[in-house]
Amino acid sequence: MPVYRYEVKEGVAGCRHCQNGFEVTQSMRDDPLASCPECGARIVKTPVAAQIGRSQSKLDDRAKEAGFTKLKRLGKGEYEKEY
Repeated sequence: MPVYRYEVKEGVAGCRHCQNGFEVTQSMRDDPLASCPECGARIVKTPVAAQIGRSQSKLDDRAKEAGFTKLKRLGKGEYEKEY
C-alpha cells in the first residue's frame, strides 16, 4: 500500500500533528483525507518523492559480499564487470 503525506492547508491553523505534516498508509482506492484526524483542520495531500532502488542496492551489496559478480550490459553481446 502506498504512503501519502498530508499537511495543513495554507492559511489554516492546525495542531502540531498536521502543521509538521504526517504520513498515512492508504489504498489507492481510498479517498484522500480532508481533515486532520487529531484536530479536524483542513489538510491537503502533498507529493512524496519515491524511494525506488533502495532494495536493489541492498541486494547488490549482499551479492558483492557473497563473492558474486555483476555485469552491466553495454551493447549486443558486450558486457562490463561492475564488481
